[in-house]
Amino acid sequence: MTEPALLSISMLAVLALVLGGGWVIFKRGEKKQGVLMLIAALVLLGNVLIWAWPAK
Repeated sequence: MTEPALLSISMLAVLALVLGGGWVIFKRGEKKQGVLMLIAALVLLGNVLIWAWPAK
């Protein structure tokens, strides 16, 4: 069973990556770095969903 604190910290990291990626793309104009941050957020979100999936 995964610790709830780990899931919470991971979701905060997802939020930070999405906001940071959007800021890098739209404010700084660095598309490649911003897209990589958004992809990292998706991968981390996928991990959180797998960790939180109920085991039978």
